[in-house]
Amino acid sequence: MKVLLIDDEKELVTTLSERLDLRHIANDWATSGEEGLELIKRHAYDWVVIDLKMPGLGGLEAIQRIKKTSPSTRIILLTGHSAAEDLDHALELGADRYLVKPVDIDVLLSLMQTDKAQEEWPR
Repeated sequence: MKVLLIDDEKELVTTLSERLDLRHIANDWATSGEEGLELIKRHAYDWVVIDLKMPGLGGLEAIQRIKKTSPSTRIILLTGHSAAEDLDHALELGADRYLVKPVDIDVLLSLMQTDKAQEEWPR
C-alpha cells in the first residue's frame, strides 16, 4: 500500500508520515493541494488522505482533480469540523471516507484496510 498525505499543517503530515514509516507503509506528503496533485501525476497511490480546508486548492476541489487523474485512488477526507453538507459533497465527488481531527493512526489504518466503501460513513 502507498499513501499520500496532504494537509497544510506540516507538523500533522510529518507526524503521520513517521507513524506510517514505523509500520512500513510507503508514503509521501505535501503541504498544499497543488503540491499533492503534482505528486499524484508522478506516482501511483492507493490512498490519499487530504484535509478539507486548506489555503489555495482546498480538499473538495482537489478530490475532483484526483479522481480525474487517478480514478482508482481511494480518498480519506480529514476535517477539523464535520459540516454534513461538505462531507456529503466530498462523497459525491469521490471520497471514500472521512476522519475528524485529531487523527488516530490506528483508526486511519483501519479505514484504509477495510474493503467496505461509502456505506460506512458516519453521519
